[in-house]
Amino acid sequence: MSYFDFRIPGLEMTVIAADGQPIQPVTVDEFRIATAETFDVIIKPKGNQTYTLFAESMDRSGYVRGTLTTELGREADVPTLRPPSERGMSAVGMSHDMAGMDHNQMTPDVSMDMSDHHMGHAEMMHHESESLMPSLPVDSIPISHDNHDRVGVAMISENPTSRLNEPGVGLENVSHRVLVYQDLIGAHPWPDERPPERTLQLHLTGNMERYMWSFDGKKFTEVDGIIPFNYGERLRLVLVNDTMMDHPIHLHGMWMELENGHYPRPRKHTISVKPSEKVSLLISADAKGDWAFHCHLLYHMKAGMFRVVSVA
Repeated sequence: MSYFDFRIPGLEMTVIAADGQPIQPVTVDEFRIATAETFDVIIKPKGNQTYTLFAESMDRSGYVRGTLTTELGREADVPTLRPPSERGMSAVGMSHDMAGMDHNQMTPDVSMDMSDHHMGHAEMMHHESESLMPSLPVDSIPISHDNHDRVGVAMISENPTSRLNEPGVGLENVSHRVLVYQDLIGAHPWPDERPPERTLQLHLTGNMERYMWSFDGKKFTEVDGIIPFNYGERLRLVLVNDTMMDHPIHLHGMWMELENGHYPRPRKHTISVKPSEKVSLLISADAKGDWAFHCHLLYHMKAGMFRVVSVA
């Protein structure tokens, strides 16, 4: 399993870095971590209590656990696995706008539970905070749908939105605080503060029935060449997830600054993109050469969601 939800029952965690880059400290009870992501946290145990470090798979099929203790042989209670959540309409960002979905291109592989209208604490906080969300550059960027008339594209999200303040499927109804990308604020400004010179838009595409994954509807074996970056340029990369799966997108060689409305922007090398979500990232093309750019779910990467970024 490639996504885990991590918590230490009875303890809060202060997140101080994301992907090795310092952020302004944020205190949470749980965070979701994708393949290739890293978070640095500080915890403060109470006395000589024993705690369980619990990482539960996103599909709730299993877990790993460790023990934090002052004495060998002591163990704390291990939480039970929470029930799995159906990846219904709200989970894929489409519960509020059914017109935004191309019904003719839906694949039957994923359950669409239209009766699930209950709202938990985390989801309530999300809706209450929507009006407080800063306007993001990605909100005003028109979404193109070129090159999507391919067998590898089983679904097109007509109205993708920013979902940076949502914890993700399976965590909507918890009563405690879960880390979201909207919480991340850089600890200090980064060296390159230039505005972007151009915008590049890429769609995350796939066909789950045939198990094909791609960028802009083309597997790596079908693309004609590289994604060109000009050495020294400042660009905005917009990612649009047209699939019903989460994808941790990883760029080698350069940092991606997540435009989440905060300044300094958090700087990451891996961005987990939710279904029907669009995100915008600022990149300084400061490393010459050819670099891998791919989904870090390796079975998605090997099935075609891979490109080469060339900085020249």
